[in-house]
Amino acid sequence: MADPQLKALSAKINDLIQLCEQLDQENRTLKADAAGWVDERESLVEKTEIARNKVDSMISRLKMLEQES
Repeated sequence: MADPQLKALSAKINDLIQLCEQLDQENRTLKADAAGWVDERESLVEKTEIARNKVDSMISRLKMLEQES
């Protein structure tokens, strides 16, 4: 009776080990994705700031041209 129980327990342990390995791999993938998103966000924030500065500069030039007229 102990032998079938031992085999069942061993199978459950192996399933748990496999699940832990799968979850560990998924966790690493998610962390890598998150790091990529952080980098992408920083790049987009920088591009947005550059665009904002260009627009502000254009507005200032237009106001100067308007005052000269």
